[in-house]
Amino acid sequence: MTGESAPDDTGRPQEGKRFIRVRQRVRTRRGALAAGTVVALLAAGLGAWATDTWPFDGRDRYCWGAWAEDSGPGVLGNEAFDGDDARSRTAEETAPTAARPQGRCVLAVRSEHTFSDGDKGVQDTRVTVTYGPAPEKAAARLEWINTFVGGRAMPLPEGLPGAVDGSRGLLVLPESCDTRDGRPTAVTLRAEEKGPDDIVGGTDLGGADAAVELLLAAADRGMRAAGCAPAKPPRVTSPLLRLPEKDDTSPSSAVCRIPGLDVGSGLTKEAALRVVAQAGAVTRDRQACSVRIGRSLRLGEREDTRIFDALMIREPRLGALLDGVTGSEPPAPGWRGTGVFADGHQVVRARCAGRPTTFLLLGSSARETKGHFTTFTDAVTRRLGCAPLAPKASATAAGENR
Repeated sequence: MTGESAPDDTGRPQEGKRFIRVRQRVRTRRGALAAGTVVALLAAGLGAWATDTWPFDGRDRYCWGAWAEDSGPGVLGNEAFDGDDARSRTAEETAPTAARPQGRCVLAVRSEHTFSDGDKGVQDTRVTVTYGPAPEKAAARLEWINTFVGGRAMPLPEGLPGAVDGSRGLLVLPESCDTRDGRPTAVTLRAEEKGPDDIVGGTDLGGADAAVELLLAAADRGMRAAGCAPAKPPRVTSPLLRLPEKDDTSPSSAVCRIPGLDVGSGLTKEAALRVVAQAGAVTRDRQACSVRIGRSLRLGEREDTRIFDALMIREPRLGALLDGVTGSEPPAPGWRGTGVFADGHQVVRARCAGRPTTFLLLGSSARETKGHFTTFTDAVTRRLGCAPLAPKASATAAGENR
């Protein structure tokens, strides 16, 4: 989730000079070829199609051959370019192999536009795909999984272990693709855009449907290149889940609809007015809540200030990405499960409703968040019908930190 400034402090550029962004719509597929042409192409090239080497369309392909020019999502079509000049779409990529099952691809979409007064706008959009295990260090791994599974991300349908929103996604691959030491392999996708003053921010790919199409195509091609692809490629036919509600720019004492979760205490009045809360997924297997102080351009702030990101995960394959980060001891006296309380994060894994469940909260070492973590875990365990993680004394003291 990315918070936004208060309405009177946005510092938006002048109309007509908005920074160029990939347009938020999905490109529809081209109409069918004439029947006679189709017959001729099929007769000449059925074998080539069967081996996935189509020689006739002349389209560029990107990310290990997973994506073809004009093949669906807008970032692959002409509407990806908001500028009229210096258009280019290129990819730098390293494909995974059986010997080295790690890969990376960066699709770059660039264009320029000259406005009537002579000013120039520049588009520099990057879509990055990675194939490989999660980061090894605990703190980096927690940030990594929150980036792709927390905030506004929604679960993939049909039991696929992953998450997606309009600008990013993650899919955990089958066990046949695990590393030699047993760690899960995942494919991630992230779209970003470089703005004025080299500020990098997320950019929408045309909605979650476009993002999941790109993600699954890259995952399928990556698994095939690494020699671990299942008999059936990953597919989504059911509708994607949608974000339950918009971000809340005036959260009360029930942030993300969690009773008692109050983030206003300890903030200045001006900062409290810029608090933005986002309730993410709320299911039996996942729950997310993100809270930020929206950046103030008037104060020269280049990005939002995180208060915290909270996340609960019960899905086995997603949970396996966090194996090892909770240690082997309770995080503090009286707490249930195993976990770690460190500067900047709290993470606990315990059995809940018959399944190992991981709870995490990412914050700032400069801001006390343990009370928020207690309130979050109490609310989730109550909803799922399992015992609380925190001792009663901690639950009572949590109000002092809210």
